[in-house]
Amino acid sequence: MQTPPTPNFIQRLVHKVVMIRPVTAFFAGTMHVVDGWILKWTRGKYTFSEVAGWPIVQLTTIGAKSGLAHTMPLIGLFDGEKIALIASSFGRRHNPGWYYNLKKQPECTLQFKGRAGKYIARETSGEERERYWRLAVSYYAGYEAYKLRAAHRQIPVMVLEPVK
Repeated sequence: MQTPPTPNFIQRLVHKVVMIRPVTAFFAGTMHVVDGWILKWTRGKYTFSEVAGWPIVQLTTIGAKSGLAHTMPLIGLFDGEKIALIASSFGRRHNPGWYYNLKKQPECTLQFKGRAGKYIARETSGEERERYWRLAVSYYAGYEAYKLRAAHRQIPVMVLEPVK
């Protein structure tokens, strides 16, 4: 499993600010729009969220209800060829839409730094889930705050494996 880089002063400050509940609420509704715009403008190479030191991937899923393609920038946790995604939804009440899309149609596309690949998603459980959860928290301690806010549900952890 990839060891996350140690955040610098600016990144630690960004992490602390983003964990504040009203700030989280603001970013929950806007960050994917900002990152999506910057990703388009830079042809998939950069995002605003990278200021915080997070590796941002673009996940494209097929809508569980609509059948349409949806693309969402997310923090990707790299484990060799596998990539884990945390369905925290910033600690909100419900799982994010992309989670339900992957549950219904696990085939997806992932882009990172302008390179794309096809993946199959599956939900983790038990020790595997805990291992990826610990990795997520090592990248961003705010996941623990989200876990407390979403105590009524277990935050899903999805692993994407490349299609061979």
